[in-house]
Amino acid sequence: MTENLERLKQRIPLLEYLQRHNWKPCRAGSRQEFVGLCPLHQETRPSFYVNAAKNLFYCHGCGRGGDLIRFVQLFLDLPFRQTVELLEQELAPTPVSRLLEETAAFYRLQLHRHPEAGRYLEHRGLYDSSLIEELGIGYAPGGNLRRHLAAWCSSFDQLLEIGLINHHGCDAFCRRIIFPCRQHGQVVNLYGRSIGKSFPHRLLPRAKGGLFAWESVSSFSTVILVEGLFDLAVLWQAGFRNTTCAIGTQLTPAQLAQLSDQPGRSVYIAFDQDENQAGQKAAYQVALRLESAGLRAHSLTTCPHLRWLRSW
Repeated sequence: MTENLERLKQRIPLLEYLQRHNWKPCRAGSRQEFVGLCPLHQETRPSFYVNAAKNLFYCHGCGRGGDLIRFVQLFLDLPFRQTVELLEQELAPTPVSRLLEETAAFYRLQLHRHPEAGRYLEHRGLYDSSLIEELGIGYAPGGNLRRHLAAWCSSFDQLLEIGLINHHGCDAFCRRIIFPCRQHGQVVNLYGRSIGKSFPHRLLPRAKGGLFAWESVSSFSTVILVEGLFDLAVLWQAGFRNTTCAIGTQLTPAQLAQLSDQPGRSVYIAFDQDENQAGQKAAYQVALRLESAGLRAHSLTTCPHLRWLRSW
């Protein structure tokens, strides 16, 4: 196990990984040492050091350091095992990516074959067919995904490991509306919203990626941040194309970095207004993080389906 981890870290140099995620280094001291702003917390003076020869990092600002695996754990807010799996997939992204793409395409076809899925979308206020197609929304009726993917030579163990089926071979996303989560044009995860009595939300046991549809939102200087993907879809339908979603109320360091790529950006937080105040408290915590990152944060109240917004 230790030897496999060492080979993994050697095949993905830490400095190369950081630069792929927009870290801008300057040389510090020797030719193998670099310094820049810390991707793990907000700062104005560079204190994040990388030793390229040793493949290690240390931040004198937040006191965190380690190797590539430790950095990805902190940056993407993932447990150790999922971090290792993610890095292994980066070395061979094509098979898993193609499998997720084919799964998303299969679920898109199912959406128009099952009336209950269309009725649920209408119930949630989503009726624009062109937008549904643009977002790649699908439906998992259950019971037929494994048979379909058999044509792609996908083994039971592979589908189980990815999380597309359970130990009984049944669809993990049974009776759920599906949103594919993309990053750099590739499907990195699937989000499923139950239309029945099952637990409402499901993601594959892997990184959910960055902010949803960030490539089409990143140019805006004013952004609306919502909690759920149906909130995003309904706002896009209403013309608010500057809306993005973290799929939940917690921002990962990578998602915070995306919002911070334009200094002074205004972010309107439109989370659910819960009776137990959970959404309101989460919005407040996110606002504090955004403000500490130099952004302008505003909280919003919402009516059902986010059909209109007003300042808090």
